[in-house]
Amino acid sequence: MTPDGLIEQNRTSDAIVTVTVGGVPVASRQVVIGQRSHRFLFGSTGFDFVPLANGEVAGTERSLAEGLARQWLALFNVATLPFYWARFEPERGRPDTGRLLAAAHWFADRGVAVKGHPLCWHTIQPDWLLPLTNEEILDAQKTRIRREVTDFRGLIDTWDAINEAVIMPVFDRGENGITRICRANGRIATIRMAFDTARRSNPSAFLLLNDFDMSTAYECLIEGVLEAGIKIDALGLQSHMHQGYWGEEKTLEIVDRFARYGLPIHFTESTLVSGNLMPPEIVDLNDYQVTDWPSTPEGEARQADEVVRHYKTLLSHPAVEAITYWDIADGRWLNAPSGLVRADGSPKPAYDALLGLVKGQWWLAPTTTSTDAAGRVRVNGFLGDYELTAGDRSATFRLEQKGPTSVEVQLPE
Repeated sequence: MTPDGLIEQNRTSDAIVTVTVGGVPVASRQVVIGQRSHRFLFGSTGFDFVPLANGEVAGTERSLAEGLARQWLALFNVATLPFYWARFEPERGRPDTGRLLAAAHWFADRGVAVKGHPLCWHTIQPDWLLPLTNEEILDAQKTRIRREVTDFRGLIDTWDAINEAVIMPVFDRGENGITRICRANGRIATIRMAFDTARRSNPSAFLLLNDFDMSTAYECLIEGVLEAGIKIDALGLQSHMHQGYWGEEKTLEIVDRFARYGLPIHFTESTLVSGNLMPPEIVDLNDYQVTDWPSTPEGEARQADEVVRHYKTLLSHPAVEAITYWDIADGRWLNAPSGLVRADGSPKPAYDALLGLVKGQWWLAPTTTSTDAAGRVRVNGFLGDYELTAGDRSATFRLEQKGPTSVEVQLPE
């Protein structure tokens, strides 16, 4: 079956909707039905909008930020906000809670779900950890997790509980406290600490194990974590394709390998560049440091094609529940031309192509139809929230189940 056919099979509902008022079917009545949201999580980073949400930009800078926000909100429904410890709490006891709360509220007020990234990570750690003993570092890490999960509960309930643990015990890019406690206590114990501390702080939290390493080393780690009885809500897979598009075969092979654990899969960090590709001999993408990495017309055409293929491939697989594109605009991580819009805010072909899928091919625009003699109307659409209007009355309903289903919509009396 083609990707489009699999997407139709795995992501849409063929619903018989019965419209009633006070329990009586609304027969032979013209109605308008339109989609309001996707159940699938189409995400991107929200880092760019923290200053905007806090009123920290003005003039031309504010105009650019507001324009970028309009593009962002037209396409995405979930934002990842940054909780990198060294930047969030550079001075011990003075976390950047207020600014991140304002940003989370900014997104929530616009109907966007918010995710925090990450609660525990060996990279971007505050220097004030280094003089502490391992016991003191562990206590500080637990305190940090409890504080963030509690302070943001209800606004941010989805977290990368721990990030890139596959290489954590042997990380050699400088001394840091988290590697020390991981080396002393072991990876499984460190992962348990992050998950258990977060879950005790918010039992309804949705917690991910997230990594860039798609080798069998990540599979072995997952198996060890599950055998230890640690509850994982979803597996995070990173797909920074700065060295070239993986292709459909490799992507599906990776998804199949990790889907065998029976957990939802979130593609937490996806990128495709619209300029020259990073050299294939680079092992750690952070080693490629350039100041001038331009987007090109040829690269933008390639990126648009690959973005469409990548998203269609992932949506065709039923285990995938989320895709987060890592930065909407060029020049963010590694200065790469990996955004969907250029640095000046103008949309690339990739932005238009993805918007054409998410709010076009995979979206039910307001459609006028009529109920039958029993008040029924057929709706075929992507899983998500819908609105039905009959005259001056309207009500919402949700398509939650793929394939044939039935739904009752009660209009107000």
